[in-house]
Amino acid sequence: MSRSFNQQLDQHGAWRSNFAHRLQWLSRWLTENELLDQAVAERLRGLETQIRTSKVMVAFVAEFSRGKSELINAIFFAGYGRRIMPASAGRTTMCPTELGYDAALAPKLRLLPIETRLEPHSLAHWREKPTRWTEIAIDVGNAEHLAQAMSKVAEVRWVAKDEARTLGFWNDDTPDDNPVQDAEGRVEIPRWRHAVLNMPHPLLEQGLVILDTPGLNAIGAEPELTVSLIPQAHAVVFILGAETGVTRSDLSIWREHLITEDEGNDTRFVVLNKIDTMWDTLSTPSHIEQQIERQREGAARLLEVPLAQVLPVSAQKGLQAKIQHDGQLLQASRLPALESLLAEGVLGKRETMLRLAVDAGMTALRAEAERILKVRQRDLAEQALELQGLRGKNVSVIRHMRARIDQEHAEFEGSNTRILALRSVQGKLLREVYAVLGRTALKADMVRLSAALKRPGVKFNVRKVYGETFDSLRNNLREVQATTAEIQSMLHATFRQLNAEQGFTLQAPAEPDLTGFEQELGQIERSHIHYLGVGNLLKLAQADFCDKLVRALASRLRLVNEAAMTEVERWSKGASAQIDAQLKERRRNFSKRIEAIERIQSAAGNLDERLIELAAQESNLAELHVQLREFTSLIAQHGKPQVAATVGELRAA
Repeated sequence: MSRSFNQQLDQHGAWRSNFAHRLQWLSRWLTENELLDQAVAERLRGLETQIRTSKVMVAFVAEFSRGKSELINAIFFAGYGRRIMPASAGRTTMCPTELGYDAALAPKLRLLPIETRLEPHSLAHWREKPTRWTEIAIDVGNAEHLAQAMSKVAEVRWVAKDEARTLGFWNDDTPDDNPVQDAEGRVEIPRWRHAVLNMPHPLLEQGLVILDTPGLNAIGAEPELTVSLIPQAHAVVFILGAETGVTRSDLSIWREHLITEDEGNDTRFVVLNKIDTMWDTLSTPSHIEQQIERQREGAARLLEVPLAQVLPVSAQKGLQAKIQHDGQLLQASRLPALESLLAEGVLGKRETMLRLAVDAGMTALRAEAERILKVRQRDLAEQALELQGLRGKNVSVIRHMRARIDQEHAEFEGSNTRILALRSVQGKLLREVYAVLGRTALKADMVRLSAALKRPGVKFNVRKVYGETFDSLRNNLREVQATTAEIQSMLHATFRQLNAEQGFTLQAPAEPDLTGFEQELGQIERSHIHYLGVGNLLKLAQADFCDKLVRALASRLRLVNEAAMTEVERWSKGASAQIDAQLKERRRNFSKRIEAIERIQSAAGNLDERLIELAAQESNLAELHVQLREFTSLIAQHGKPQVAATVGELRAA
């Protein structure tokens, strides 16, 4: 039997925890043996943080009354023995709701008032302003209390049409999409703009983030949800009604907000919910199955997805079956098949990405540590040759050698001006990189885009407007790439000189490749143009909508630029750390040579004893080299059975 999403997420969490423990042990072992320079230490910490805190976001999207919240209850919260997410008839989830866990925060529900839409700030901005959120403490162990708190996300307000228009819930140009007015001409709108639940649920503690979205009208009113949050989800579950199939509003949500043109849609899953409405006692099981298959095929054809990604489910019966421990009803609900597909599609890909990151990190770490070991081995060999040359020499010769070592040491310290000059130029060029990719430059690009979008008239040239902006952003990355190439050329030249003059083994780290960030910009550009080109072009005539759109775009672009800067900074630190490590090793070598001469001069230890010590140190270095390869190979291995052995070996080391 296939395992549920919960079971596979548990296994994924255990796998990540094991990897994090391995990395911790390796870090300690490297530190104890002085093989961990600054750049490698940061890479190791980054890997550990990435693996330990990596999030898996699953977004649930549907028009109203498709059973979306019930499906979330069935998959994730059946253990409470009742519904946690509001899932009654009619509209329930009125605002986008994120469910996750941050151990640094107390368990609570945070609600952002809908009125914040009147201020020119993005959701990313409001996340950093806790005082503007309404907070409700939750009792995780009390299902009734938790469900009562979550009912807040369904709260609404009745407002005049003008206020609804100002807040983005009424558009005179698209009357069919507007909400129904009551007898007094008022319109129902959500009370809250966004909700974030922080709770130590076992699945959320493992890094799962659930994004529960409202229907079409609310999605369209929040561009940041469409162009930022949903595209960043590792999987999207799109829910339809099995009895209705794909309706016009369903198709609008799919085409405008979910379909992607530039990459595969294999993480877009379509759920035909409420198949229990077809369980007609007057129909034969085969007839019911034929009806369900027809709906599946129709949905797959209209949405242009593989049939295997369209799954029939009864969320209500699945939840009931789990609460009542009814295995037969659970299988009839077909919920386990959806859970299995979700786990394989989401967690499998996530685990593969993390493993690739670990493999790359281990390769870089091993190369740097081996370079340090080779420097030490060479220094020991030089010391041994130097001491062997003292056999049969008198005191004056030994004194002369001591003076020569002191002179070499002084000359070495005096030659550091070239290194200081390198760092000065490197720092200047890096400041140029930060200026190009920093917030000030991005803000200037966004101001120009906003001005272009706010020009009068319908923006039929939106592709050109976006093209000019993204061309500028891509040129920024290319400018940074040219700067890193200049730094790389300088590093190669300086490292060659230092290697020749000082006997170093410096090797410039691979230059950062920023083409991946260019590709990410292309994906963002295409998603925006697709979003605007389908049904939202008329909204660009509204200045407020343009502001929201640009703010949402800026939040996402800022992440791309910051990631690019982090990559450049990591590369720069890698070069500096190599110099620091070899300077440290050279200074240590001078200290060892002077110590050896002093011991021979004072007769505290004879020549043969010192040579035996050097041989023992060489043997120890060879053993460290073997252990380094063993430990990094064990960590990079994908199998889980070796975890205990790895930790044991590291502890013993």
